Amino acid sequence: MNKSVEAMQRQVRKLQVELGRLGPMMRGSVVVIGTRNKQPYFSLNKDKRTRLIYLGQKRVALARQYSKNYKRMLAIVEEMTILNMELIKRDADL
Repeated sequence: MNKSVEAMQRQVRKLQVELGRLGPMMRGSVVVIGTRNKQPYFSLNKDKRTRLIYLGQKRVALARQYSKNYKRMLAIVEEMTILNMELIKRDADL
């Protein structure tokens, strides 16, 4: 990574702001279940069990947005981790 320390610190601050603006999030995904009568559910694997909640058409978009926010949060944390590791390696003042 050839970025300057200041540039990396700026990027970390930018990511922190984005993280604060994400809004509600949920781990899991929207799935459609059924062969003839397809119905949308939110699916989450927790404690080795799949948990489903019925969404109906009116809540699908909201559930997808929450799931998208969660995935973006994970991506932000990964990017921040890489930047912070480099800053620590360079012994930068965090």
